[in-house]
Amino acid sequence: MFKRGSAEEPMIVLIDGQCNLCQSITKFIIKRDPNAKFRFASLQSERGRKLLLKGNLSVDKLDTFVLIDSGRYYTKSTAALRLLRKLGGVWSLFYVLRVIPSFVRNRVYDWIARKRYLWFGYNDSCLLPTEDTRKRFLSDSWDGD
Repeated sequence: MFKRGSAEEPMIVLIDGQCNLCQSITKFIIKRDPNAKFRFASLQSERGRKLLLKGNLSVDKLDTFVLIDSGRYYTKSTAALRLLRKLGGVWSLFYVLRVIPSFVRNRVYDWIARKRYLWFGYNDSCLLPTEDTRKRFLSDSWDGD
């Protein structure tokens, strides 16, 4: 179990578990996160729904991913940019895009979110983690909240 506010506390990424783009993003993060700073849960899962409610976010709109960092909730383009910054390396350079007002960034984000199933497809089931990555996915019995 991770201690709240500690450097060991993982950041949680909530994604649309049926979206192929979201599944690809999850794989992208895992590949570039050797220290396992990020944990994942599907927006559709019981754990995901509980975390959404805890953050006063809709459990019915599954058109965004959420980054939870030290108890703070970030969504849409802000979540994406913070996540890239936390990945470090060259990816943190994208954080400079924060200078673009969020209403502009989120319009682009929303447009991609609306088209993601058309462009990338979807699965009827969520991503199944490999044995190596299973520990990065929060189960419904996870007690970290």
